[in-house]
Amino acid sequence: MTSERKVYSGSCLCGAVTYEIAGPLRPVVGCHCRQCQKTSGHYVAATQGYWQHLHLKHEDGLAWYRSSDTASRAFCKNCGSSLFWRRHGNELFSIMAGTLDQPTGLHMECHIHVQTKADYFELSDGLPAIAQEDIEHLTPKPGET
Repeated sequence: MTSERKVYSGSCLCGAVTYEIAGPLRPVVGCHCRQCQKTSGHYVAATQGYWQHLHLKHEDGLAWYRSSDTASRAFCKNCGSSLFWRRHGNELFSIMAGTLDQPTGLHMECHIHVQTKADYFELSDGLPAIAQEDIEHLTPKPGET
């Protein structure tokens, strides 16, 4: 681990939303809940960081949708890219991993909500299936990159 803070960049498909986030970021988690399936067309692969580390460079296309009583999802209103997920009032937020510029240096760590995964494929990557309430250990720690 270095003392330098890694800065990640990302964007939507059309570039109407661009962002930077100064690490740390959690490893990538595959979420198979029904909301993630509906917003992405499959399952979501997302990392997580601290809200205060997010810098929106361009946000002309950014829109938020209150997807439940507890959370909202951000997307580009021009191209439809799913970008972020945030529990209301939480200091952490999820970043759709595919919107990050490569290379990220991140790795996929596990799958959650597998009890509701789509029936047209099998999970065969050997990664753990973790219950939603047990993912707290995956939260990024200040000072990690």
